[in-house]
Amino acid sequence: MLLMLVDHAREFFYMHAQVSDPVDLATTPPGLFFTRLAAHLCAPVFVALTGLSAWLYGQRRGGRRAASGFLLKRGAFLVVLELTLVNFAWTFSLTPATYFLQVIWAIGWSMIALAGLLWLPKPALLGVGLAIVFGHNLLDSITLAPGETGATLWAILHDRGFIQLPWDARARTSYPLAPWIGVIALGHVIGPWFAQAVDGGTRRRRLVLVGASALTLFLLLRWMNGYGEPVPWVAGATPLLTVISFLNLTKYPPSLDFLLLTLGTGALLLALLERMPARGLALLTTFGAAPLFFYLAHLYLLHGLNSVALFAFGPNQGAFFSVPNIAALWGLAVMLLLPLGFACRWFVGLKARSKSAWMSYL
Repeated sequence: MLLMLVDHAREFFYMHAQVSDPVDLATTPPGLFFTRLAAHLCAPVFVALTGLSAWLYGQRRGGRRAASGFLLKRGAFLVVLELTLVNFAWTFSLTPATYFLQVIWAIGWSMIALAGLLWLPKPALLGVGLAIVFGHNLLDSITLAPGETGATLWAILHDRGFIQLPWDARARTSYPLAPWIGVIALGHVIGPWFAQAVDGGTRRRRLVLVGASALTLFLLLRWMNGYGEPVPWVAGATPLLTVISFLNLTKYPPSLDFLLLTLGTGALLLALLERMPARGLALLTTFGAAPLFFYLAHLYLLHGLNSVALFAFGPNQGAFFSVPNIAALWGLAVMLLLPLGFACRWFVGLKARSKSAWMSYL
């Protein structure tokens, strides 16, 4: 979540230096590349932990039936939220020319898919998750032009693109859904590792094994420059540029190499964070206790601050108001941690005191 804050600060305060997907190495300096690379962890870990959380919810609330019902309702809620409050946060327009279907959209539909998939036997669910994550790049060669039969569905599921809406607007499928459904399924499969009866050492060993295996497979596949990533790496003029090319992976939709790198790193981080003292985790748990609230709050705060800066100082980078360098970008994100932390703490208290059922969706 904190890495997401940095990346979205880049979206609002570093717009003069756009990054493509994958990154254009000819125009992106190393500092900006590694800032973007760090943020790649966010979406895969969010989606995997959503699957894990669904398993934990079912254990507390009555099993698969309770989890399935909650996933359906919460998923539909997130889809509506993406189309309304989230899109407004990005555009500050009630009638935007483009609706961006991003991570909340992907999480919402992945939850809806998991509501049905979780009824499969665990080995079958594992097989479905692995088949999607490892096999979806086989579909990369399938492209459908706008207007062709199935083009809209294919843009939603796999091929990032634009969908023309009935009114004078369009939707951008920034997060094609198919790979994320595989990720949420795998997250749900590891849920039993987090049961209270499971020894912490056993869980950490499993996480380290999965994380190390994923990273090893990533290194092997990426080195071979074959299946798993549409964009090959090339040797650069310096070792640093070679490393950057090697790590320059496709996120939309996430390639197999992208998922192996990010989910493998995420598994190792989960194991590491379990060994940290509670005091060291206090800051992270403050934000983690209110993830959806944080997501909305940080978008509105960033967009609002940029609008104020544009009004007060005018554009300083073409048509945008931007901070001067990457260090200032990270500094801005760190400065925003304090107000966002207080806001999250307030909301967690409000949610704990509330007896309204709808608060469980936030």
